[in-house]
Amino acid sequence: MINPLIDPNVAYFLLVVGLVLGVLALFSPGTGILEIGALFALVLAGLGIVRLSINAWALGVLIAGVIPFLMALRFSRRWFYLVIACAAFIVGSIFLFRTPEGGLAVNPFLAAVTSTVAVGLFWLVGWKGLEAIRRHPDISMERLMGAVGEARTTIYREGTVYIHGEEWSARSNTPIPVGAKVRVVGREGLVLVVEALTSQSQNES
Repeated sequence: MINPLIDPNVAYFLLVVGLVLGVLALFSPGTGILEIGALFALVLAGLGIVRLSINAWALGVLIAGVIPFLMALRFSRRWFYLVIACAAFIVGSIFLFRTPEGGLAVNPFLAAVTSTVAVGLFWLVGWKGLEAIRRHPDISMERLMGAVGEARTTIYREGTVYIHGEEWSARSNTPIPVGAKVRVVGREGLVLVVEALTSQSQNES
């Protein structure tokens, strides 16, 4: 029976999935599920990739594709730059791995579809991240002190809360379950320090 992990198409797909989950984990801290999924996918992809030959020029095209992608996030002609980035990722993905005979190791259709979807997800995450960065400096952190919100994830060393119509990274000295009411008692940079609201605290509010 052939091990599917040594299939170049499977290895490539797992590599892209691992990278996407890794990027998503940076913007959705707290659960650990995305981090574990990214690590698991990348490890499995690595088992197949170590048996494949890499085209250095294709890897260079992939890396170069990051430049127009970043330009799409920063400049007005975003769709023009985004198309160039997507094309670079597709070409780089198709030719990234080669067979011992020198042929294409990854199915071109799979590479094209996977690359397009990945670029779309990266774009969505990157654009939302930039919007958040632009908004937060305009918000007075001081007015968040004492504010009451809701835990969007389990909160302890890290997590996410929803306060004043926005999601914020947060931490607590004690575990707080998802959906619990919380109060902001401090901050560390853009990370809010929160505590769970007791019944008595809610009545006082």
